[in-house]
Amino acid sequence: MINPYLSIVMPCLNEAETLETCIKKANSYLTNNKISGEIIIADNGSTDGSIGIAQKNGARVVNVVSKGYGSALQGGINAANGTYIVMGDADDSYDFSTLTYFVDELAKGCDLVMGNRFKGGIEKGAMPFLHRYLGNPVLSFIGGLFFKSPIKDFHCGLRGFSKEAYIKMELKSTGMEFASEMVVKATLMGMKITEVPTTLSKDGRNRPPHLNTWQDGWRHLRFLITYAPKWFLLYPGSLLLIVSLIFGSLLTIEPLRISNIQLDVHIDVHTLLYAMVAALLATQLLFMYVIVKRYKQQHILYKKQNQRLNFNLETGLIAGVLLLLIGVLWSYFNISAWSDTGYSELNPSLFMRKVIPAVFLISLGVQTMVSSFVMALIGDQKK
Repeated sequence: MINPYLSIVMPCLNEAETLETCIKKANSYLTNNKISGEIIIADNGSTDGSIGIAQKNGARVVNVVSKGYGSALQGGINAANGTYIVMGDADDSYDFSTLTYFVDELAKGCDLVMGNRFKGGIEKGAMPFLHRYLGNPVLSFIGGLFFKSPIKDFHCGLRGFSKEAYIKMELKSTGMEFASEMVVKATLMGMKITEVPTTLSKDGRNRPPHLNTWQDGWRHLRFLITYAPKWFLLYPGSLLLIVSLIFGSLLTIEPLRISNIQLDVHIDVHTLLYAMVAALLATQLLFMYVIVKRYKQQHILYKKQNQRLNFNLETGLIAGVLLLLIGVLWSYFNISAWSDTGYSELNPSLFMRKVIPAVFLISLGVQTMVSSFVMALIGDQKK
């Protein structure tokens, strides 16, 4: 049997009110454009007769046991036989009779063709106010910033892609964040992506949508943050380390005094303590970034990127031991200085200026050695 040219996949969970309309529109597109195709309904446990409606209208039903938007789509797409696939919601908010832009771009060699509802038009009442003016724009902006994605409507439910590209992406998300995962992975893998205008109509159901504004919005945001360790580990850690070391170095030498007509501030060992703790937290963020990056090297997202992170356990251990020894020696000299006074009461401002950096170096040395072992362990697992 010759595989169809196009598979149209619709996730379904109790869509009896609109499913028949969507299937008929999809069929009309295939017929009018003389395209060999199939319509797949990825059913996620419907109890309202949706399965019977789909079968009556000639669609192929794929029963997906695992719950969730992403799970349903993965089940339907995995079962699809088409060279190209177009996925879209079964609530009649997208017009399946007008897929020409998507199919044409796929035929030109695009791996992923995204619909853009803001360019094509959004019918009044079709998209909640928060989604239209906050959720979608903000998450799309974050996606573009974190991953340099050209897509301006990250969460459009109508999109097309080649089956080959889908297999390479190895999508895993089971919930609504499936939409973000597809765009992020396609971008990071260097796939050819484009957007086409599409319209969004008010869905034809008399019940609320499955989408949960805050819960699903958080799942999208969480996914974007998780896959962008630079933005929540490397950049904040680097900035915090620079600022804390500058203050710490100055305060290790002598107290700072900031004064003018209205203000007279004396900064001493109390601020030094905070600066050193901040530096320790910053290095922890940076070590965590390196660990995450090393782990990600084994992930499909980084197979396309030639961004190898070279690491040697022995180098890390040597650096950690040196930091530890410096801290221990510094502490020894501090204790010796105290001994010379007959272990008498010391001036906190003077003595803590020497103690705090020593404790910082000891902690940093131990942290460096432990982190080195973790990174080596991840590398050994890959081997």
